[in-house]
Amino acid sequence: MSSMDEGYGPTWDSDDEYDNFIRKMNPPRIVIDNESSAEATIVRVDSANEYGILLEVIQVMIDLDLVIGKAYITSDGGWFMDVFNVTNMEGKKIKDEETLAQIEDYIRKSLGADSRYIPSRRRSVGVAAAADHNVIELMGTDRPGLLSEVSAVLASLKCNVVSAEIWTHKTRAAAVMRVTDEDTGLAITDAERLERIRERLSYLLRGGDLSRGAAMAVSSGTATTHTERRLHQMMLDDGDYEQLQRQAPEQSQRPNVTVGNWNDKDYSVVTIRCKDRSKLLFDTVCTLTDLQYVVFHANIDAKDNQAYQEFYVRHVNGSPMNTETERLRVIKCLEAAIERRVSEGVKLELCTTDKVGLLSEVTRIFRENSLTVTRAEVTTRGRMAVNTFYVRGSAGEAVDQKTIDSIRQAIGQNLQVKGQPEPPEPQKKESPTWYLFANLFRPRSLYSFGLFMR
Repeated sequence: MSSMDEGYGPTWDSDDEYDNFIRKMNPPRIVIDNESSAEATIVRVDSANEYGILLEVIQVMIDLDLVIGKAYITSDGGWFMDVFNVTNMEGKKIKDEETLAQIEDYIRKSLGADSRYIPSRRRSVGVAAAADHNVIELMGTDRPGLLSEVSAVLASLKCNVVSAEIWTHKTRAAAVMRVTDEDTGLAITDAERLERIRERLSYLLRGGDLSRGAAMAVSSGTATTHTERRLHQMMLDDGDYEQLQRQAPEQSQRPNVTVGNWNDKDYSVVTIRCKDRSKLLFDTVCTLTDLQYVVFHANIDAKDNQAYQEFYVRHVNGSPMNTETERLRVIKCLEAAIERRVSEGVKLELCTTDKVGLLSEVTRIFRENSLTVTRAEVTTRGRMAVNTFYVRGSAGEAVDQKTIDSIRQAIGQNLQVKGQPEPPEPQKKESPTWYLFANLFRPRSLYSFGLFMR
């Protein structure tokens, strides 16, 4: 606790204690306005400013499934003042009184004196024990069937996956999974068993790429970092933004990120133009925050499926970006953050009664049908499993209707397809005469082809 020195006011035992004092003296003010705009609900947030506070507010909104269409952000002078225009996932104003109350309550709790924003990252990737589950973090080289292999290993070790989120980007894959003991339904606490899980998964992830295997560690305590933010951090630490794209996207689909300096005000100005999508603002602000930049002003707009974001930032040390190397790194990291959540492939939704080993069973069926998972979200709601998978062919090709019919027959009609699979290619019929001629003179090797040509 603080103490009083002779007439000089309070002294503080830590920065956290001082931050709590400031928060209590300046509680956040949240105003929700459903009258000023015909198209959106306006949320105004005023609060004492501190590093990471913008991300806190945006994180609350995306967790409530709100879509941020416009935002105006300013935080000069130590005070944070933001205006957000939000809608529900269907693009409608928020009229439900319970949701409106949750918006105000959750933001207030997130920014209040009892909250605890944690900017530091947990550097180790591994298995952490919480009260009722274990958190497993995986980072490795992506390959077809990887999720199926991971799920099979966990099932063989009697681990039940209660939730998971898996991202792939370029050549890398990251996952945050929550598991319980198959028999007790609680967290696994036996140290030897946790070490076996770590060893088996580390061996699996390394595969043939020993230089870039996942360094896993067993630790205790509850994982406090938001799952999607943690995935961004893992991929950022892994350097996925430096990897070559397996299949380069069309130029029109690539995000346009530029960085310049406003020297009169000592700001770096980051401008992003790209296709709009859900959670885009969270992804970009998350990355700027984890790169240790503070957003002082921002203008956010989305119209006709296109997004425009402009940020005025400084490093936490107070300086703008002073070198070309620093600017290029920020551009690459933001491009990667935007691309990581872009969904490739056909979207499959499975809502069915939960059971031990369900994820292993479903992903095995995908693998047997030559499908690879590019992104997945696995959740358990009561006795129901609600899973979303984005899949494509193991060589990156589109999924055809024949394959969809095959996996639906194996999994059941609870599997819903979102998006249009490719129609099967018609079989080419060759005439018997041409077939005979082609086989008589087909070269058996490059050498025989050379002899044939001579």
